[in-house]
Amino acid sequence: MTATPAAGGHGTATKSGVPIRISRVSKTFGEDGDNPFLALKEIDIHIEPGEFISVVGPSGCGKSTLLLMVAGLLKRSGGDIVVGGKSVTRPITDVGIAFQDHLLLDFRSALDNVMLQADIRGLPKKKIEARARELFDQLRLTHAADKYPRQLSGGMRQRVSLARTLVHDPSVILMDEPFGALDALTRLQVRMDLESLWLRRRPTVLFITHSVEEAVGLSDRIFVMSPSPGEVVEEIRVDLPRPRPIVLGDAPEFAAYVDRIYALFEKMGVLHGIDVPKAQAGAA
Repeated sequence: MTATPAAGGHGTATKSGVPIRISRVSKTFGEDGDNPFLALKEIDIHIEPGEFISVVGPSGCGKSTLLLMVAGLLKRSGGDIVVGGKSVTRPITDVGIAFQDHLLLDFRSALDNVMLQADIRGLPKKKIEARARELFDQLRLTHAADKYPRQLSGGMRQRVSLARTLVHDPSVILMDEPFGALDALTRLQVRMDLESLWLRRRPTVLFITHSVEEAVGLSDRIFVMSPSPGEVVEEIRVDLPRPRPIVLGDAPEFAAYVDRIYALFEKMGVLHGIDVPKAQAGAA
């Protein structure tokens, strides 16, 4: 795939993403057996080049399944997925993928873990190392380049993983709960790091998360999914200026988006209030 130059934006955007078209995509596990399980039914999500899209929904609704199908790592049962104008029939290559586990190799330094992209893809090592060191500087990791994963904090390991995801400048970034294992403060900072890096080059991002606040903080649009079998119940466009502040909780505009999504989850029965016995409620 060939990326086109980005116009405008924050910082020096030199590259942009490609469109992703998910059209009536479904997934049934065990469809050849006696007990088939419908995980996803007719998902339609169209993503413009350079958009940051989040998918939120309850556990088991098929968010990760959808991401794996977009990556070409899992076969879909129906529908079509087109990335950069090409139907996905095998694993796509112009992509960076990040999961909840940083998946760093213990026997390689932080820099060597990032350089793994050059080794696997046969990319020019000098160019990739220069880009890696640039990312390390932007992520405040310069001092950690020669350290091993066991010598790094959880947040530092996840930032190294983020650098590895971005070092080859992919047009598409797929992220599945990449901050789920981090503490709250580190998660906020890494979220800011991700937005800052994304604004520089504008790859197309599909971001899977359970965190409504995280989705609102990062996204151009959010797709809210139902419990299994998963389907999109609402698309929400997030009209907040960028770059977004590290603490969004006090902004009424931010709270309105969060409340809207939580209201959807309550309507679907994903969230339940606390039932207080009448006698106890009266005594209060």
